[in-house]
Amino acid sequence: MSAALTEARKNFHKDLVDRHTLSISPDAVASNADSSQKTSVAIGLSVAKDLHAEIIPKKLTGQRVGKQFEEAVEGFLSGTFPLFQSLRPGTWTIENVGGSRAEYQISKYEPYTHLADLATAIENDRNLASVLGNSYEISPDILILRTPEADEIINRNHELVDSGAGRYAVVRMANQERPIVHAIVSCKWTLRSDRAQNARSEALNVIRNRKGRTPHIAVVTGEPSPSRLASLALGTGDIDTVYHFALPELIEAVKQTDNDEAVSMLNTLVTGKRLRDISDLPLDLAI
Repeated sequence: MSAALTEARKNFHKDLVDRHTLSISPDAVASNADSSQKTSVAIGLSVAKDLHAEIIPKKLTGQRVGKQFEEAVEGFLSGTFPLFQSLRPGTWTIENVGGSRAEYQISKYEPYTHLADLATAIENDRNLASVLGNSYEISPDILILRTPEADEIINRNHELVDSGAGRYAVVRMANQERPIVHAIVSCKWTLRSDRAQNARSEALNVIRNRKGRTPHIAVVTGEPSPSRLASLALGTGDIDTVYHFALPELIEAVKQTDNDEAVSMLNTLVTGKRLRDISDLPLDLAI
């Protein structure tokens, strides 16, 4: 038997293939490739074949593919991250809120509850809206939430807290009962320049608007082009790390292109610790 994480990765890829999120067109273009770019087509096709993607008459719409990719990532994280109690104990919830952006989901949770009042104030004051713009907006795809702990749990091994101290810590249920945002995961099946910029802008909003520690900020993508991956993954200060849905397969596919520039760029991203595989994400979230 393979390890749970290895099996979960296989099932993740199987879900993408079975639902035709990852597919191949009759003219041999993978569903995550840019048909106008020769390198993207070659890499995408190689990865798709490696994962046993099927040829279908017509690929799914971009909106449907994006939704299914979010669901696949959510399923993978729900089935793996809570297993790592030895590294990160707690009671965890993984929510796909990508389809509920109008409800401004993140304001329900710590450390972002103040944003609901801010959003209301901005709606009622056009001058305030013109000053702040969208600098407070955070519309994640997936949230990983931790439930606050009862004092009985905190004091299980030692008498650590009582009424005399720790009266404002959000992890203590005696102080507040709202879940705490542990991580924000953005899902991008493909990357174009606007999508990369949107991910960066949202990450900066996550950092600027918190009232507490910064959650993990991750992006999961199926983009096959190293140059487009670099547009998001290179640099630091906003996104923690970019995770590829099939990094070992991508590395092998890029090698097969004999494109020195693509090989060099991908190597820079991996050795520079800016690009990792989807199976690394649950472990990184446990830090």
